[in-house]
Amino acid sequence: MVQRLFDIVEARSKQAPDAIMLAAKEHGQWRTYSGSEVWATANKLAGGLLSLGIANTVLEPDQQEKIAIISHNRPEWMIVDIAVQLTGAVLTPIYPTISPDEIIHILVEAGVQILFVESAEMYHRFQHAFTQVPTLKNIFSFTPIDDLPGWQTLVAKNAGADQSVIDRIKPETLATIIYTSGTTGNPKGVMLSHSNIVTNVEDSMPVFTFAKEHERALSFLPLNHIFERMVSYVYIQSGVSIYYAESMDAIGHNLKEVQPIVFTTVPRLLEKVYERIMNTAMSLTGIKRMLFFWALDLGKRYDNARPGNPWYQLQLWLANKLIFNKWREALGGKVRAIVVGSAACQERLARIFTAAHLIIMEGYGLTETSPVVTVNRYESEGRRIGTIGTLIDNVEVKIAEDGEILVKGPNITIGYYKHPELTAEAMKDGWFHTGDIGMWTEGKFLKITDRKKEIFKTSGGKYVAPQALENKMKESPFIEQIMVVGADRKFVSALIIPSFMQVRKYIRDRNPELSIPENNNDLIKMPEVAALIQKQIDKYNVFFSHPEQIKKIAMLADEWTIDTGELTPSLKIKRKVILQKYAKEIEALYAG
Repeated sequence: MVQRLFDIVEARSKQAPDAIMLAAKEHGQWRTYSGSEVWATANKLAGGLLSLGIANTVLEPDQQEKIAIISHNRPEWMIVDIAVQLTGAVLTPIYPTISPDEIIHILVEAGVQILFVESAEMYHRFQHAFTQVPTLKNIFSFTPIDDLPGWQTLVAKNAGADQSVIDRIKPETLATIIYTSGTTGNPKGVMLSHSNIVTNVEDSMPVFTFAKEHERALSFLPLNHIFERMVSYVYIQSGVSIYYAESMDAIGHNLKEVQPIVFTTVPRLLEKVYERIMNTAMSLTGIKRMLFFWALDLGKRYDNARPGNPWYQLQLWLANKLIFNKWREALGGKVRAIVVGSAACQERLARIFTAAHLIIMEGYGLTETSPVVTVNRYESEGRRIGTIGTLIDNVEVKIAEDGEILVKGPNITIGYYKHPELTAEAMKDGWFHTGDIGMWTEGKFLKITDRKKEIFKTSGGKYVAPQALENKMKESPFIEQIMVVGADRKFVSALIIPSFMQVRKYIRDRNPELSIPENNNDLIKMPEVAALIQKQIDKYNVFFSHPEQIKKIAMLADEWTIDTGELTPSLKIKRKVILQKYAKEIEALYAG
């Protein structure tokens, strides 16, 4: 019976010992790992870890040893996860993109003693930070580094896991601490037990009706995020092989190679896919261009709840034969579903991709909920575009008087590590307070309207939900990124980063004689660009009440990224950081 996370792997390794469980590129070739190899290697690694003196005699959060990992997705990541569980220790994954100061905070607060690091580049980037952690005793690398022992040295000890330790690990035992990057302040450690994650896996299984044994999934969202990690165990339990993308830049190539049936993503990456499709389309001419935009218009009108008349359905069938089939081929030709989470997905994209038989299954959850709370199903009757779907099994949701979404279920975190005051603040009367504002549609589909802490009030007393404005404005092909501002101000404004490729093409096509600067700083100063972006704002402002409408904009030349600090590792904007970084530009919007 599956009660602990590693039970899923053991059961699959016995049911299909020779089937591919994990795969990754090594020296340019796909290297596959069978279920029996994954399980055997994890057991040996667990034995090697125990040989370092891991005791874990008392399996309580404060007394369990903490082991960290800093690495991109790869089979070794999952093998370490399984091995750490088998020792009764707690895995603390860390995003490779966070700052050295944040790494020090996490490693010190968690009291990490053993660390796995991916590469020499990553080790040297954080080497000084590691010296600031008094508890850190051992560091192992995945790729060979002169200064460090490799992870294989632990496997080579061939010690094997200790069954007496495994027998003491209960469903309620702490399995992992995941530090949420957050959009403000220091990361906080979310404690998840085996039961939290296992029940979420079990209760999410009925959602994956389209997944069959021996089919493939492509993994590229960070395993540090509970979304990708939990789904990985769903894949393993379903018998779906997990292939790890080489890098974010190689996803397109890997999709064609692997031919997965499913992958998970965040809206920002889906937007990037759509932008690449549109960039290709803009170079089309004649009948090809006409057909593309005809198909695109059909996709924008798609609604599975209202299929349309027979003439529309016939046209959509033809569009899939002539145009959308090329989209599917570009993604490998076998993708049935794209599971989207972490932030709100634009309705326009959900309509277009689903119309193209690439079904968008948008869901909702938080690290604290292990993570899935609701999800739009693969089957049409369980899916509503513009919502985050219906509840998974054994999870309850109620809407508080102020609109906040409250969640209860076996997937709810056991608390924040070393911060009981934060736990008490989030957990009241048995309900976890998500901080998200939502409502029910048709009595069963949940819809998020905004983040409770992000809603602001103008000086005129009008409440504004910035996410709704931002998501609508991003429907414009000329707006790459946007953040709405206006708390305690007379009116609403926005910081905008244009889609520079699309803007340049638009201006060039209409003004062939015009000299268009290559420098983005110079580009955003052009009156033609200002007029184009203002036209987009005017186009979408009409969907909002007058006090909510964007009155002024400031265009910025540099894209917000994880590396430059404006985005979290899950690609959410850090509002506090952006407000501080662009304080001068914001003040200029309200001057006079």
